[in-house]
Amino acid sequence: MSSGLTRRRGGGAGAAGGENENGDSSRVASPTPKAGGSRDTSGPETSYENSENGHKIAFDPRDISESAERSKQPKLTLMEEVLLLGLKDKQGYLSFWNDNISYALRGCIVIELAFRGRVSMQKDSSRRRFPLADRVIEVIDDTLTGEVLLDEALKMMKASEKMSVSSWIDLMSGETWNLMKIGYQLKQVRERLAKGLVDKGILRTEKRNFLLFDMATHPVADGGAKEEIRRRVRNVLTQRTVVLPGSQFLPENLEFRYTRTIAMVCAAYAANVLENALATLGHEARERAFAQVDELLAEYSQWPFGKRTGGASGGVGANLGQVITEEVTNGKDKELQLEVVAACLSVFTRLDSLL
Repeated sequence: MSSGLTRRRGGGAGAAGGENENGDSSRVASPTPKAGGSRDTSGPETSYENSENGHKIAFDPRDISESAERSKQPKLTLMEEVLLLGLKDKQGYLSFWNDNISYALRGCIVIELAFRGRVSMQKDSSRRRFPLADRVIEVIDDTLTGEVLLDEALKMMKASEKMSVSSWIDLMSGETWNLMKIGYQLKQVRERLAKGLVDKGILRTEKRNFLLFDMATHPVADGGAKEEIRRRVRNVLTQRTVVLPGSQFLPENLEFRYTRTIAMVCAAYAANVLENALATLGHEARERAFAQVDELLAEYSQWPFGKRTGGASGGVGANLGQVITEEVTNGKDKELQLEVVAACLSVFTRLDSLL
């Protein structure tokens, strides 16, 4: 049942955001959800309302529900935050030698779907016999999120057989020898995330010459967004008492605010981009921050989440155990979703950069 792979570095992998992926023409068509799903597709797709002058105005009810969904979520997804941390501010591309970010981004897709209540562990008591990463997940709500990559992954999961967390991350990354399942690979993830950040006003698009070819790059247009993410990372990894102020990137009323932030920090670590958020720290402070994220990854890659013992770095984040416990208690009916988050983090511990 296990399909987790040991990741190995390869020289020259991952050139400037290309991911060795083909163009959009090879993108897998999103399967149509099976009949009997949670969405009712039998009704009309267009509704009408009367305007002040008596004319009827047509609208798609799905647009209304999508807007309501967006208003409850942070401006940026986990994948976008991790990608943004990895991008060079002025050059607008990722490190040529980052071999882990593509895999980590697919894991972030599964985590984001879990946080948004779309997927959870299959409710089966026998699942505890298996390691977290080998436990089967299922779609519990196939309502579209309005985020293209999330919706593409959600449709695939809905239309296919149920598989484990590690299997889905492997397949979406193209890590399979089974030609029958190569269609599950998500194409051009980094480029599509970057274009989404352009649409959100965080990045801009430029063309850059790399000797033999021209390539689209995406320099940072809104430095405030990236700096807010950096501050949040440093807050979690260097402060004795972690307090996360509300913002459009982490609204006060957002469910699992602290758990989501820890997942982002651990994903950035697995993706080899965490260093970019700690560049302003001195050498010793940076080493303590990495010791702290090592401990966080160990604690939150198990289920139930591990109990903190005061932190490895002089009591850093001493309040995290309490606030996370409160979030889990308040979301008692969503423990199967949080178990998916823990399973994804356990997959991240296998990446060779963390060994």
